[in-house]
Amino acid sequence: MPQDQLFSFDIQAEDPHCAARAGVFHTAHGDVPTPIFMPVGTKATVKGITPDQLKQLGAKIILANTYHLSQRPGPELIAHMGGLHAWERWDAPILTDSGGFQVFSHNDFVKLSDDGVSFRVVDYDGRHVTWTPEENMRIAELLGADIVMQLDVCPGYPCDRAYLERAVQLSSAWAARCWQAHTRPDQALFGIVQGGMDLSLRVQSLRVLEECGDFPGYGIGGYSVGESHETMFESLAPLASEYMPKHKPRYLMGVGNPATLVRAVGCGVDMFDCVLPTRTARMGTAFSSEGRMNLKHARFIDDPRPIDETCGCPACAQGFSRSYLNHLVRQKEMLGSILISLHNIWYLLDLMRRARNAVIEGCYPAFERAFLESEAGRRDF
Repeated sequence: MPQDQLFSFDIQAEDPHCAARAGVFHTAHGDVPTPIFMPVGTKATVKGITPDQLKQLGAKIILANTYHLSQRPGPELIAHMGGLHAWERWDAPILTDSGGFQVFSHNDFVKLSDDGVSFRVVDYDGRHVTWTPEENMRIAELLGADIVMQLDVCPGYPCDRAYLERAVQLSSAWAARCWQAHTRPDQALFGIVQGGMDLSLRVQSLRVLEECGDFPGYGIGGYSVGESHETMFESLAPLASEYMPKHKPRYLMGVGNPATLVRAVGCGVDMFDCVLPTRTARMGTAFSSEGRMNLKHARFIDDPRPIDETCGCPACAQGFSRSYLNHLVRQKEMLGSILISLHNIWYLLDLMRRARNAVIEGCYPAFERAFLESEAGRRDF
């Protein structure tokens, strides 16, 4: 089946007062309702959480990381085992990133050229590796996710203007080559809009992407790389609400703190991912209606309440107390990380469910305002 028939995006509701919308992105492994938060399973696992538990939490789509899986165990082995879906026992949609963010985090060990990027795998065996857009697409096709991302250059913030322009130029050229190299009809290849905090460069990047291929959706990369949230929204808000095509999903990459998600939905963003809910859980920190909650704190030693008394996650619904979680976290017991991860993932999934309902009901600005004025919004990460 042609890609344009297999993958489509239906907008079900648009808020009359802002750019927020509710939709469904159709994939080979199921439908993805938007707005949506996507839990990150970097090495083909959302740390400590089974596939059945993820489904019970309401996850519709999860991520895996191309860079890490390309190093261990390698895309050929995963393909031999039937691809990511069969290998990790997840039969719903999967998205794999390009791995570009991880590659460019190697800093001094990275060399750019028109052909691709060369880097040293310092966090594994120290080998020197070269990725071209064509090699990146070969890896993506072997992994077998439903949504894959083009190879791009992800500059940090602040960034030298010449390097930022070079990043946009290379990302645009590589997008065209990814489009030509990608052959799997059961995968949706998304282009990635780059340009740092410069709206004009962002729009330039988007226009080139629209010209080089009929991408089923667009990632918005290069945010959450050191800038403040306010600086991010100066360019993100107009980019999403005024310039990006309405009939395709918009995916804000690597952003997952609650207040930013709520604001970004109001700007017209549809999809989000971030390691924040599980990474902070491993440090003993929970999302809650009271804002960020450090469960290591002594004030929780004898607190009999669950993390959040309004929460429906397994940890809260089964009555695990703040006191018990405080003990688990202090003693570095893995159950503490698991229970808080379950809670944090549920929290963001439920937040996006409520956001979606607010769009459908035509009251998103009121929902956004109420959240940002609440303890959860004001005491955000």
